[in-house]
Amino acid sequence: MVVRYFGGTKLGVGGLINAYKTTAKLIIEASKIVEKTIDVNFEIFFEYKDMNKVMRIIKENNIEIKSQKMHLNCEYVISIRKTKALKIQQLFEDLRCLKITEIK
Repeated sequence: MVVRYFGGTKLGVGGLINAYKTTAKLIIEASKIVEKTIDVNFEIFFEYKDMNKVMRIIKENNIEIKSQKMHLNCEYVISIRKTKALKIQQLFEDLRCLKITEIK
């Protein structure tokens, strides 16, 4: 951290520039890049007999399953990047053997 306690230039302009530049460099080197995405969550409801069809789409598109409930029927909560959400939603709707709804 570079701190200036007063408005003077005892370090000189070059000294201040060097102090800020060195501090910025050290901070960037010590930082960790965290990649974040904007995701859309969906609930899908389907019967056990359709599990293979659903899992094929999930695996082919690297879809994250956030939660799953297996009772008389199956219920998954999936997370999809916003840029791919419409395409994936359409793939599931084309199956016509499940119900998919966006979670807001």
